[in-house]
This record gives sequence, C-alpha cells and structure tokens, in this order.
Amino acid sequence: MKIGMISLGCPKNLVDSEVMLGLGEQAGHTVTADAADADALIVNTCAFIDRAKQESIDTILEMAELKKAAPGKRLVVTGCLAERYKDELQAQIPEIDAVLGTGEIAQIVAAVTGGQSPNAGAERIGGRSPSSSPVAFYRDRQQPLGSRTELPTYLYDASTPRHLATPRHYAYVKVAEGCDYTCAFCIIPRLRGHYRSRAVGEIVREAQALADRGVKELLLISQDTTFYGNDLGERGALGRLLRRLNQVDGLEWIRLLYLYPTTIDDGMLDAMAESEKVCKYIDLPLQHASDAVLKRMRRPGTRAGYERLLDRIRRRVPEVALRTTFIVGFPGETEEDFSELSAFVSAMSFDHIGVFTYSHEEGTRAGEWDDDVAPATKRRRRDRLMAQQRKIVAAAQQRRIGTRVRLVIDGPSPEHELVLRGRLASQAPDIDPVIYLTDCDPSEVSAGQFLDGEVVGARDYDLVVRPLNPSSVVLS
Repeated sequence: MKIGMISLGCPKNLVDSEVMLGLGEQAGHTVTADAADADALIVNTCAFIDRAKQESIDTILEMAELKKAAPGKRLVVTGCLAERYKDELQAQIPEIDAVLGTGEIAQIVAAVTGGQSPNAGAERIGGRSPSSSPVAFYRDRQQPLGSRTELPTYLYDASTPRHLATPRHYAYVKVAEGCDYTCAFCIIPRLRGHYRSRAVGEIVREAQALADRGVKELLLISQDTTFYGNDLGERGALGRLLRRLNQVDGLEWIRLLYLYPTTIDDGMLDAMAESEKVCKYIDLPLQHASDAVLKRMRRPGTRAGYERLLDRIRRRVPEVALRTTFIVGFPGETEEDFSELSAFVSAMSFDHIGVFTYSHEEGTRAGEWDDDVAPATKRRRRDRLMAQQRKIVAAAQQRRIGTRVRLVIDGPSPEHELVLRGRLASQAPDIDPVIYLTDCDPSEVSAGQFLDGEVVGARDYDLVVRPLNPSSVVLS
C-alpha cells in the first residue's frame, strides 16, 4: 500500500509520525507525499490549544472528502486529538476507519491495512466509554493522574524504524515521553501519560544510527528535557547523556529543546559549556513572570528565582542563546501582572521569545475557571510584548554586524530558490529567525554543509552573512 501522512503540531508529534511511517515501510508498504495517490491516509493530530484542534479537525475533514472520491482509501486518525476524543471522532466522522491514541502507535500497520480493528480493545487500552460530548467526556476524567492506570505507556527505542520527515541533515530524538507536572493550562499529562525516560545507551545508539544516515544536527526533545533520568532516580543523567552524545562520530551539533526552570542543574550546564558539539542554546518556556500568575498557573518558581536562574545560566555557559515562551491573558491576569511581565522581558534581553494568547481548554484545571480576559486584550498584550522584543532583537542584531559566525546551510529560501538560508548554533529550525547568505553561488553549496561567514547585515529578526572562503565548507 501507499501511505500518506499529514503530521500536525510539535516536533514530538513529528517523531511519532516518523515512527508510524517507519513501521509501515518495515511491513512492506511505501510512503507517498501525494494524498490523492495514497491507499491509506494518516492524520497525526494535535490538541494542545483551540487553534491546533481546529486545524486537526479541518485536516481530517479534508482527507475525508478525498476518501469519498476514492472509497477504497483508508483514513486513520492518530495523535493527541485521537487520544482525547477517540469515541467522538469515530461517531461524528464516519469516514474514519481507525482511531489510535498516543499509546497505540505500534498498531498503525493493522490500522492502515484494515486488519484486526485497533479499536476493538479500546475498553482495555483506554478504559473509556462513549459520551455525548467532548466536555462531558473530559469531566469524567478529572481524578488525580496518579490514580489512573490507563495512561499511555508507549515508548519507542533505537530498534524502532523511522522514516525521517525532516531535511536529511537534522533530526529530532525523543529522550522521554509524558509529563508529571500539573500546570493549570496544560492537558498533555492526560494525553501522554507519566514521564518515562529512555535509557542512555538506547539514545546513543539511535544517535549513531542517525549520524550514519547523514544527520548532522540532533535535537533532543521531550515534554521536559531537563527532567530526563529523574523518574529513574538518576539525577544528573542529562549532563552524562550530552557527554556521551558529544562522542558520536558524524554529528556536528546537539541541541536541547523544552527545558524546565526547576530541573536545570549545574551538571547539564557544565556539559553544555564543555562539549564542543552541544549548542549553547537554552529553550526555557517560562510562561510568565508575575508571581501571582505563576502561582495560578501552578508553575514552580518566582520572578526573582527566574532572574537568578538566568544569571546562573549565563555565568556557567558564556555566550549562551536564551529562548523562552510566554502566555498572556491567563485567567485573572491584570494590567499590573502584564506590566511585570513586560518589565521582565526588557530586563532579561532574551535572544528569542514566543508569545501565545491563553486558550481555554476543557479537561485542564484552568478550564474550570472564568476565561475573564477579553480576546482583544489578549491580542493587544501579545502584540505589545512582541513589539517590545522586536526592538531588543534589532539592537542586538546590529551589534553582530562584522562578527564571524559558523552556520549550517538549510537550503534554498522558500521566497527565492537562488537565495540560500541557514542557521547559527543559536537558532533552532522552524521556530527561530534564520540566516540569509549573500555573495554565495547556490550551486556550490548544499543543505547540511557547515561554513564560516561574516555578518554583513540585519533584516528585522534575520541576519545576512557572507561566506568567508570556499575552504571553510564542511561536506555532508
């Protein structure tokens, strides 16, 4: 069969998609990028916020229309929306042939081929019974996480096949699955289960296999990457893992994403500072800086504590790039709370920030409260914070002109095929600004090559770099 995949949401979801495609190929099927040509369509969904849920539903309905035009196709829905609303999806969209939750990835081959129904054991796997509405469905699951035995437990390993959907030179690797935190705005622990770390040796073996396939940049991900190993009683495991990965032949960069402020230890920071392949890049979603809002969010720490943490990071890892995200419009957020967040952003001078407007989600603790910040106020606060950050970044970019940098080529720019784009070690793919190359013949370099250059200009968030000399190119 020809299998088509539409993967939505975060890189953690993308790894699941790659595993499902890999399992399909291992079973003798092929992957196609043409949905119309596929014998089976998989929509791997996201359900983190309203916008993601709507995109998932719209995509499912679009694929359902394709199936109507070719009744022989199979339509399989997987991922977080499937875990959250399994019964509702199948009842309300009859074109769906199978729905797999986040813990049922291994059943994908049976789902796409129409073998034994992967939903036949739904009562055993999910412990759920049909309900009339998603809201009622989720209100039935408000018991403490620790009392639930039906949480997803799936965790892939180094022997699990993967069909990489990223460009050839970089790949994401999950170091763990699930989450043990109880942030008031987040549904992920109920969809992904408790935190469970992979073994160091497993991750190193996967990293070497990816490097053997041409991967140059490894991006380590999980819901909280700095909690890695703590669930196994192995404190300091992330620092030790970084030092092991630093020895993997073929890798150029190792990048950490999704860190958590209370689990960053000195061992990890020292490993980052001392390991030449580990990017000096901290992705640290803080979510807010007002103590009152942080408390309502059920986030550990305070603004003063965050300031001390950021100072410690900068002292132990010189020239580190700091990325964070914030949520504005959380229930009860006042103008004073927002002003405190704004002052914090000005004082900390982050390299990159993302700002999200709060999304009211059923099944979360905050979902039971009044969504009392008007949508227009949420958007205004987001725009104000981003405008403030734009000025901070513009000043920093101007200071970089004339400096020497090392970058990786990602390939032609989507805007113009004759313009090459790349990234610095301080820039993660897809979420951060990029580098545009000047005085460079696109035919002489290709994606995955590393080179040295000089910053010669800045365009808003992005930089313009001139390669220094052809001999600086490192072939893939």
